[in-house]
Formats: sequence, structure tokens, C-alpha cells
Amino acid sequence: MTHIDNALAHYYDVLKNSMNAYQRSAEFVPSANFLPDFDLPILDATMEKFLQPSGIGITGLGDYGDCSLHLLNLMGNQGTRTTKTFGSMINIARAVHHIRTTGERVFIISPSSGNKATALRNAVERAVSVGLVRDTELQIATVVPEASRHKLWSSGLSEDPRLRELNPMAVMPSPVPVHVKLMVAEFMSRHSEEYATRYGVRLWHTLELRNYMVADMVRALAEHELMPDSGRGRVHAHAVSSALGLLGLQFGHRELAKLGVDLPALQLMLVQHLGTPDMVLSLYHDSFDQDLVPAYRRRETDGLYVQDQDPHFPAVTFDPAEHLDATFYSRTPVTSERINGVIRENGGAGIVVSLYECLQRYNEVRDLIAVTGGVALPADPRRLREWSLVMAVTGVLNGIDRGLIGDRDILVHASGSYGEDDYTVLSPADSVRVEGVEDFHRAVRHAVEAGR
Repeated sequence: MTHIDNALAHYYDVLKNSMNAYQRSAEFVPSANFLPDFDLPILDATMEKFLQPSGIGITGLGDYGDCSLHLLNLMGNQGTRTTKTFGSMINIARAVHHIRTTGERVFIISPSSGNKATALRNAVERAVSVGLVRDTELQIATVVPEASRHKLWSSGLSEDPRLRELNPMAVMPSPVPVHVKLMVAEFMSRHSEEYATRYGVRLWHTLELRNYMVADMVRALAEHELMPDSGRGRVHAHAVSSALGLLGLQFGHRELAKLGVDLPALQLMLVQHLGTPDMVLSLYHDSFDQDLVPAYRRRETDGLYVQDQDPHFPAVTFDPAEHLDATFYSRTPVTSERINGVIRENGGAGIVVSLYECLQRYNEVRDLIAVTGGVALPADPRRLREWSLVMAVTGVLNGIDRGLIGDRDILVHASGSYGEDDYTVLSPADSVRVEGVEDFHRAVRHAVEAGR
């Protein structure tokens, strides 16, 4: 295994220069809402300590079929166990830079399906604990759908009464998970100016792609440093909702090309689940129409649902309408067109997996990534709470078996995996229930006033 400790510090100058150049470029479009500069504080010992959990490793997993498998481990932060650490830490570093240069308070607002909320809160907690900012200079309010409650991690921001008051975690009981995004967008349009004028607080809605794109270029930097080109072609496989991480990877490839670095052509393999197969549908049909999902028939012998018309979709599933993991809840993502262009130009594939398929391969995947990749999965799959990595590896193995991908090096992005024993679930008493915009406004206003 090859590994880079504290990758964000290791690549700090490259990231900072790329961010500065992006803001000066014609590609940069100013925002009507608050957006801190794409700049970072000086890298001193305190900042290095803040960034410490951002390690990255690449491990060979051996051959499968005519492909060579490798694992890009992006889950080194034990306080999150997901790749959301990288974007969250860079966003918090930008907020710190703004606070230091202007003296203004920054209050981050973010909808999430769970993992982004955990990572942002972890980064805020680290920034306060290492002394980058005071707890009243940088605050955060996140909101997740009820379906993601089991993914919320208890932490210092929830266990300490003062920090819990300053940094509310809201849960919204909407039957449609994407409603949390719509609610936050409405909250921002109604109230962001009010908070700036009344309290002198900048509300920062961090959901925009560009807020994460630059941080995710670290994947390309690590790929270049840790994985020599074998000359046979390289596919990046990723369990995706809207594929923001892969767009960050593309940004990194572009930035390295400017420096004269040639990486293998960017081939992508998208892995999704039946609950949100939109990017795979778009790739092969230029449409998000759910009627394009193949029709399943119930097999009388065992009651499972089967189809054999489309190899990009599960052959067998317990339920054609299942939602395998609440992490993946984005519908009709605006990123699809760009991702489609990359795959159609360079190669790649898209595949949808089912819970049945993931369980069928679970022990195979568990052994594969534990023995060579050093990533442990719970023996009992019912204890797994984040399925991203299992989905990705299952999709790759199925894709090779079905001839969707072949004769390639495949770099599986280990973007998230944790089980019941890896964290303490946030207590309902430490969260705030919100039904809509005004409930959320009250929670944020209380936190802002508590920080005065």
C-alpha cells in the first residue's frame, strides 16, 4: 500500500494556487449569495493539525477477470469515514480565512443526506478545538431528512451543551429527501440578507459544486503520485449520487495537465442503486425518465424480481422500488451532462446494483478489501450503515462479469463505509425537528443570537 499522510497539507500549495487561479479565471462566476474567496490561510502548525485526518492511500486488490483492481482509500478520517472530509475541511479553511481577513462571523448552512453534515460538523469542531477560530466566529446548521437519522454521528458539537446550542442539527420529516435542499434554498432567499444586516453574520450555503470541486482535485494529485501508468487504460469506479467527486477528479486532471503532467485518459464507471438510477439512465438514454428502467417480473420459485433485458441494471432484486442507502438521494442531477461527456469521449460505463446483489457478493467484497485493502466491514451486513464502498465494488465485479468493462486498471474510489460499531448515533434529544422554513429559521436565529 502507498499512502500520503495529511494529503491536504501535502498538496496545500497546489490547492491554494489552483483556487486562486480559478477565482481569477473567466470560468469563475460571482455569486448573488455570500461566497468566501477561494483562498486559504497560511499553512502553519495549527492548520496542519486541523488537516491531519486527510490521509489518502492506494492499494492493489489483485486481478478479477481481465482487469486489475485497485482501491483509492478516501476514508482515513475516523471521525467521518467518508470522502466528505476533504471538501469540508477546505470549505472550513476558506471560512477561517474570511473570518481572519474581515472579522465577520460565518454561519454555514447545509442540507445533507447525512455524510456531508457529519463531515462539515467534524471540520467545524476541529477548527474550534485546535484554535483556528472561536466557537462564536464559525457556526453551522445542517438539516437532513428523517430517513437519514441513523447516519447522524454524535460528536463534540452535540455532546457539549454550549456547542450544541451554537450548532444545531435539524431533522426534517419529509417523505421526499430532496425537500431538505429545497427548504434550505428557500430559507436562504428569505433570510440571508436579514442575518447580514441584523446580526453581522454571513450565512454560507455550501451546496454549490464549485465549493467541493477544488478539494476533490486531491484525488488526481494522489493518483499521479501513487499509481504509475501501466499503459492499459484506467477506469475510476465510484458509487455516485451526482458525481461531484468525479468532477473534482476531472478538475484535478485539468490542473495537472496545465503543469505538463499527463495522466491516463479519464474513464469513469458510475455505480448507482435502484432508488436513484438517474445518472445511469442519462448516460445511456439522455433522459431521466424512470419508465426507462427495465421492467421486473416476480419469479414464482423464490419471490425475487428479475430482468434480463438490460445488463446495466440488476438482474435480481428483492424490490424494484428499493432504496439501498439514504446517502444517494439526488434526482435529475445537473452534473449528468458533464459526466456523460467525459464517458462518451474517453470511455467507461454505468451500472445499477441492488441490495440482493450486494448481499450476494458481500463476503467476497469483505474479504477482497480486508485482506489487501485494509478496510474492515462488519461480518453481519445488517450492521453496515454506509453502503457506498460495497456498492462500488459490487458494481465493478458485476460490470466485469457482464462485459461492460474489461482489460483495464480499475481504481475503486472508497468514498464511504461505516458500521454500527464505528460511531455513536446522534441522540434525538440532541437534534431539532423542523417541519419547514420557519422552524429552521427559528433554530438558526437562536444559534446566531446565542453566539453574540
